Amino acid sequence: MDRIVAEVIDAMGRGDREALIRLFHPYLHWTEGSLTVRGRTKVLAHVDGVPAPPVDYELRDGQIYRWVSAQDR
Repeated sequence: MDRIVAEVIDAMGRGDREALIRLFHPYLHWTEGSLTVRGRTKVLAHVDGVPAPPVDYELRDGQIYRWVSAQDR
């Protein structure tokens, strides 16, 4: 698992919003099944709990730009 993905999962487990803001790209695309949420602020409002590691992700500028969840919600 990529270090940044591990940091995201850890920060979510601690409820560390400040860390997530640093780790998530402003134009983040977060996909769970057929639902895609776009934008760091919207993703932070949407995500509840600690996600499983993604099945796919993309980094831009050292931040998570795209996250594809391993499970549907």
